[in-house]
Amino acid sequence: MTPSTKDPRLLQDLIELLRIPSISTDGGDEKALRQAAEWLVERVHRSGGEASLFETSRNPIVVGDLKSKDETAPSVIIYGHYDVQAIGDPSLWTTGPFEPEIRGDRIYARGASDDKGNFLPLLHAACDLFESGELPVNVRIFIEGEEERGSASAIEWVEQDKRGADCCIIYDSGSFSTDAPAITIGTRGVVQVRVRVQAAERDMHSGLYGGSVYNSLHVLIRMLNEVLPGPDGVLRDELRSGITPITEAERTSWNDLPPGDLVIQAGGGRALSDNSGTVYYDRNWGDASLDVNKIAGGEARTVIPAEASAFLTERVAPGQDAQEIGAAIERILRDAAPDSADVEIEWEGVDASFFDPEEPALKIARQAVEKATGKNPILMRLGGTLPIMAPLSRREIPTILTGFATAIDAFHGPDESYRIEALDMGADTARELLLGLAALR
Repeated sequence: MTPSTKDPRLLQDLIELLRIPSISTDGGDEKALRQAAEWLVERVHRSGGEASLFETSRNPIVVGDLKSKDETAPSVIIYGHYDVQAIGDPSLWTTGPFEPEIRGDRIYARGASDDKGNFLPLLHAACDLFESGELPVNVRIFIEGEEERGSASAIEWVEQDKRGADCCIIYDSGSFSTDAPAITIGTRGVVQVRVRVQAAERDMHSGLYGGSVYNSLHVLIRMLNEVLPGPDGVLRDELRSGITPITEAERTSWNDLPPGDLVIQAGGGRALSDNSGTVYYDRNWGDASLDVNKIAGGEARTVIPAEASAFLTERVAPGQDAQEIGAAIERILRDAAPDSADVEIEWEGVDASFFDPEEPALKIARQAVEKATGKNPILMRLGGTLPIMAPLSRREIPTILTGFATAIDAFHGPDESYRIEALDMGADTARELLLGLAALR
């Protein structure tokens, strides 16, 4: 039996959109990406709204307007992305990644939760309110096609946009669980660092030169040791500067979250210290962390490697400046290297974001989620990075980041899925958000 939805049009629209293989990674599919963007333009046109493609050097951005009849209405951006990840090994999928199938209470396809199924209810609710003449805010539509590749064009669009908005709604996050809706008020940024060390002209015989010359791997390891966290996982002060403290409202909303020890265990990890579970949410949502992701050099034989390299990342906490942290990492690494070694360091950074939960838009959002779902939302921070959040924060556009995806949806993995029930929850919440945000005037 096919699960029912309050509006079968929403499910049918999602099935049509999921059939488009709009992959932006691993080379991407330019034709399919444009097809998905054009489908979204037509969806807006079907409701009588305005929409078009904003061309970029990569994939087009869907921009449009659903205008309120009220000339004094506030302006609200709604954001999502139509691009999806590559499918990986096709043999791991039960059905075709772009052949959406409903099994049980879920719809399975690439993009089902990230982000087509998550975002489409937001667009659907806005279009429905516009069609019925009930839309109390001016909705600016902003849907990009390269979120899975870093959102470079979307970031540029936000930075150059002259109209701005009173707030933004993003459906590209999730609930902590199926019965725990959430609003994400902060995201960590990231600094990515590539290090290359050359301490000799060529690989050398360890029996002839061991203990007499620099070993590039030894040099690199000593450099990395200076930026690694301590035994408790805490970074040195220079790499934690500027962190925005966790608010009391956030902590109160965390009361019903599962213990951090269980979260670590469920993820397959082993706790770093006795208190890792106790500080799990503070550490992963509100603090900085650094990880060495790859080290390369040498061979499995008796040589002293002339070259070695590493890739490391620091997750930058809200309040920190990614450029300052990147410069600090480079300075610490260079100070630890001997003068005779040739050291190359390249890095790039994306800022974190944070939105005060006491902002009027965020308070309205909390009320809207509770009204739609019957439950107070958890105020969470995202341990990862959502690139579009930083420019919105710099523009001082209060941003409501939410959605109804959960970890069991397997986004980015095989057999990605989305609960049919979440489509209704998303649309109901979006409707309450758009109606409530009229108060921003």
